[in-house]
Amino acid sequence: MKAAVFTGLHQPLEVETRPDPTPGAGEVVIKVSRCGICGSDLHMAEDPAFGACPGEVFGHEFAGEVVALGREVEGLASGDLVSVIPLRSCGQCDHCRKGEVQWCAQFGLQGGGYAEYALTRPNQCIRLPHGASLADGAIIEPLAVALHGVRLSGMKPGDKVLVLGAGPIGLAVAFWARRMGAGRVVVQDIANWQQGRALAMGADDFVVGGDNPACAAAQVFGGSGMADIVFECVGLPGLIAQAVDQVANRGTILLLGLCTRPDSFNSFAMLNKEVRLVTSAFFTRSDFEDALDALCTGAPEPRLLVTETVDLAAAPDTFEALKRRTHQCKVLIAP
Repeated sequence: MKAAVFTGLHQPLEVETRPDPTPGAGEVVIKVSRCGICGSDLHMAEDPAFGACPGEVFGHEFAGEVVALGREVEGLASGDLVSVIPLRSCGQCDHCRKGEVQWCAQFGLQGGGYAEYALTRPNQCIRLPHGASLADGAIIEPLAVALHGVRLSGMKPGDKVLVLGAGPIGLAVAFWARRMGAGRVVVQDIANWQQGRALAMGADDFVVGGDNPACAAAQVFGGSGMADIVFECVGLPGLIAQAVDQVANRGTILLLGLCTRPDSFNSFAMLNKEVRLVTSAFFTRSDFEDALDALCTGAPEPRLLVTETVDLAAAPDTFEALKRRTHQCKVLIAP
């Protein structure tokens, strides 16, 4: 099979020929149809904190067809179309039975989607119903990540919501906030490239932050100019401090952005407002299934995330371009 392989930090991916995977006991082989390029993949290729090793095949947002089953596999058949939950787990412990697989002792991130075939486990496969395409299956994971964050934030109908960052996760947060009854949804970014997409996905306003980003958003909220909930979806130092300035008294800051560098903020300012600082990582099985259900019951907005689909040969150049800020949103690989 062909696969786009990580060759080292700050180096481009390389397309290589690898042996086709063979399923062991309790494993299945997926013929990958679509795989999203995630921002965390880009971070893994540049930041040693993620521990990526040369020779790895990235890609955890993928869907495809079951083509081979190992011994002791139940509940799946060759030909099934599935979206893969990219959280490796045992499938048997209390955490797995509750759908909270991120706490399983065998937890790990499932990669391998930048290839023609990938190995996974049956408990990670969610069958795609007739109303969902394989491209839909590749965007469920970021939708589930965003949904998990919105749920953890405790957002109530009528709340004023500010989303920092107009990447796929920020835009998905805007979608869920609107769908779950937010009173006003504002997306803020450093450029207006995703403005139309943000508005189409549920934002009421789009703000480009200048020298005073807190002031820029305050003008569209009215009243106190503050948000009840600020979602930080970028992951850069300084944004927690900015969110403290932008959140209302007794409001919530929900962290979804991956920031591996040390950060600092004025805890006294946060204390004076009695602000809640909440972190969100991964998602539950219920979040994943609910994201799929939203697509299958007619929500068209999440499909707006996808801006391009490329083949494996183009994946390395596309990956390098995405390391720099571009007008793209979610790019899918079609191996």
